[in-house]
Amino acid sequence: MKIKVSELTRRYGDFVAVDHISFEVDRGEVLGYLGPNGAGKSTTVKMLTGILQPTSGRILIDGQDLRDHTLSIKQRIGYVPEIGGLYESLTGMGFLQLVGRLYHLEEDAITHKAQEFFRLFGLEKSLDQRLSSYSKGMKQKVLISSALIHNPEIVFLDEPLSGLDANTMLVFKELIRELAAQGKTIFYCSHILDVVERVCLRVIIIDRGKIVADAPVSELKQSTKQGSLEDVFKKLTDSTEVNEIAKSFSAVVAGSQ
Repeated sequence: MKIKVSELTRRYGDFVAVDHISFEVDRGEVLGYLGPNGAGKSTTVKMLTGILQPTSGRILIDGQDLRDHTLSIKQRIGYVPEIGGLYESLTGMGFLQLVGRLYHLEEDAITHKAQEFFRLFGLEKSLDQRLSSYSKGMKQKVLISSALIHNPEIVFLDEPLSGLDANTMLVFKELIRELAAQGKTIFYCSHILDVVERVCLRVIIIDRGKIVADAPVSELKQSTKQGSLEDVFKKLTDSTEVNEIAKSFSAVVAGSQ
């Protein structure tokens, strides 16, 4: 499925969170969507997933306007939010059964996929335990599983690595590549720039609601004369003063009251 965004804008009163942005993401592409805190990343994702209505602009998913085909499009996308809410009175299996039924999956398919997800994530012994007993990382694995259980065509990932251990991060990076190879479109938001650089050929950088860069990582490094995506990010956003800010923090820590 292809994503096409035209002049997308979201206002909160006088504050413009997302300011007339336009871009396209092709089927099978892994796009990194980056920006400082408050830049408009999560607001963009919430509009693209139909959770939040744009103030103006247009979103086309596979040629269909999201405003007119919200439900049918939502059935074809998966979403791992930055801050995910789980029904913690349910067990891991119970939660995935709930999600699978919402997508009208067959009961046998739900059970099989839930068991396999938990096995692959090393959570077999926790399948029938309540989510309230899960650690942060375990809950994140359940969120990822719930986003993929219905075999979506577009996957939106907003800080998906939060709370995950190093081994699971490695597996997840390979999973993204595998999903893209299957033709799935991946929209990836993260502050972990070295991971983004490894899995995304192209990135969009947004700052103060506006797109300040949209190009392959290699081209951005070449045009900005920077050696890494992290350095590109610093150069194109307000993070350029990060070293001075860190020194100031250090001086405050070391100073007397």
